[in-house]
Amino acid sequence: MKRLAKVLAGAGLALALVGAAHARQDDIDINRLRGSLDQLANDPGLGHYALSEQARAREAIRTLEEAGRGDRPHALYLAERRVDLAKSAAQLQDAQVKLNQLDREHDQILLANSRREADMARLELARQRLQNQLAQEEAARLQQQGVEYSQQAEQARAEAERAKKLAAAQSKVARAARREAALAAQAAKAMRAQMDDGNTPPPAPVEEKKPARKHPATH
Repeated sequence: MKRLAKVLAGAGLALALVGAAHARQDDIDINRLRGSLDQLANDPGLGHYALSEQARAREAIRTLEEAGRGDRPHALYLAERRVDLAKSAAQLQDAQVKLNQLDREHDQILLANSRREADMARLELARQRLQNQLAQEEAARLQQQGVEYSQQAEQARAEAERAKKLAAAQSKVARAARREAALAAQAAKAMRAQMDDGNTPPPAPVEEKKPARKHPATH
């Protein structure tokens, strides 16, 4: 009897040790899952995502705490999957938000590029207009300068023509003066010849008609 009692006592102790081991394992799994879920909830970048999945994961952990020994493996599996699903859902939502933000930034970049291109086009158009205006002003200036040069050339030709006519008139006057001088010289020579002879009275001087001088026309 004593031996049987010792065997039974040993078996009870073994069962107690096994139960304590299972209890410690249950605590380890529950603490691990709860700690993993708390880490997700406290994450500043992911904690505010997948709130419904996080709530389901906490419910699964409570179910695991209350599960019997036979239901524990299945409850542990569900709790682990719920925690993993909460993490994955939070990461997916975070990635989607970042993708949407990148899309908005991309659209803003495209809009900014379009605005810059529009500004550059306006500046180029303004530059071309200014260049055309300067070209027109330069052409007008050259045209006006050409008109002035043409007027100056016409005036110079008119003055040259007047000078030519004046020179021609002066040349006529000079030729007439030379003819008068030649005639006067001939008359004086004839008078001296008669005076040298002394026999015949000197002939009465013949008054030469002088050609009328033409005054140069002034224009």
